[in-house]
Amino acid sequence: MRIACFFSTSGHSGVDRLARHLIPALARRGHAVDLLKVRRHGPHLDEIPEGVRVIDLGSRHTYGCLPAIVRYLRRERPAVMLSDKDRVNRTALLARVLARVPTRLVFSSGTTISIDLATRGPFERWIQRHSMGRLYPFADQVIVTSAGVADDMAAYTGLARERIRVLPSPVVPASLFTDELPRPDHLWFGQPGIPLILSAGELCGRKDFATLLRAFARVRASRPCRLVILGKGAARERLLILAAELGVDADVALPGYVADPYAWMAHADLFAFTSRWEGLGFVLIEALAVGTPVVSTDCPSGPSEILAQGRYGPLIPVGDDESLAQAMLATLDDPLPPAILQEAARPYEIETSTDAYLEAMGMRRPASSQHDHSQEAP
Repeated sequence: MRIACFFSTSGHSGVDRLARHLIPALARRGHAVDLLKVRRHGPHLDEIPEGVRVIDLGSRHTYGCLPAIVRYLRRERPAVMLSDKDRVNRTALLARVLARVPTRLVFSSGTTISIDLATRGPFERWIQRHSMGRLYPFADQVIVTSAGVADDMAAYTGLARERIRVLPSPVVPASLFTDELPRPDHLWFGQPGIPLILSAGELCGRKDFATLLRAFARVRASRPCRLVILGKGAARERLLILAAELGVDADVALPGYVADPYAWMAHADLFAFTSRWEGLGFVLIEALAVGTPVVSTDCPSGPSEILAQGRYGPLIPVGDDESLAQAMLATLDDPLPPAILQEAARPYEIETSTDAYLEAMGMRRPASSQHDHSQEAP
């Protein structure tokens, strides 16, 4: 059966990682998968797996892709179309109406809507709030990344909670739980007696790396340690200036975006997650999968569910650098064993999550692929 995936991403977001994991996994099950792309937008697949086609929709704007999607639906008539983010979801719905095809629509959303929209203009807030409440009931399924996101969407938009389904995102390959990962080529890794604290994400206000820097300065005053933040973004220079003002710039590194951060996580002594809000928190799951201790803000939504309300790592208030520093020091002194930490990440293993996605899409696995996929390639 044919599955269409319609996304428009930055190229380095959580949706990009989801697509890079989910699309090949769907193809491995024997489904034909079409990735419908807005020109110059992600997701970008490193390799095009067998059974996958990448279709350029011919426009750099989501709404401008509407005619091409209508033609595609009439020509290919996929069994289901998966889309993500509100503008893309609205376009997918209008395309199905115009194409007059029976393709099932699965809408996805991966952020806490009420908080995300609080930073937008009033017109955009009105559009998204009402489109979700009034248009999403026409989708065959609405899926989100966490129960917190589902509850927020229902309360904020009026969409019935029972219409929203929580699915574990396909975050980590099975091999990540067992592979020995090479030490990153960075001089700070492997220096005895100097713990390395790692974080990762877009350098922007939502990730709140400023609070992390302030907490790190407190920790650094108590013991030798270093901080590495992976990612790129508009806040880079402001963070470097803050590190200098705090007197910790010699022990802080911002190497930029790293496509495969697993080895960095595996060889860090602690992973710190400081977002103000999220839909889930992919990097938190990835750190747990390689057995690295974590501390996290108790932001809406995701971390409290991932960490089982603090069982797998401390949860601290958003923006509280003093509490964060205390949690970092305590975790460095007494980390949980890797095997226990990995328990929290196992629901987000790619093949396990793919099963849940296929069920939500109403797709049965093809007879040719009815076998144990626990050892399939990531």
